[in-house]
Amino acid sequence: MVNEFQQYGKVIIFFGIALVIIGIFLLFWDKIPFIGKLPGDIYIKKKNFTFYFPIVTSIILSLIISLILYLIRK
Repeated sequence: MVNEFQQYGKVIIFFGIALVIIGIFLLFWDKIPFIGKLPGDIYIKKKNFTFYFPIVTSIILSLIISLILYLIRK
């Protein structure tokens, strides 16, 4: 029973730390120079229409998050 609560405690602490990191990242989103402006990001602007899809940025962020999660599990 005690081990079960300890496991829940670890999960809650992990999610709390993850939320703090995400919050800090979002606060400084505009100050990071390369986010959303990498070569390969799709940006189409016409008269009354703008389409933006940061595909390369998404791939790089996915790789970074996957690496972090891999290192945490190891």
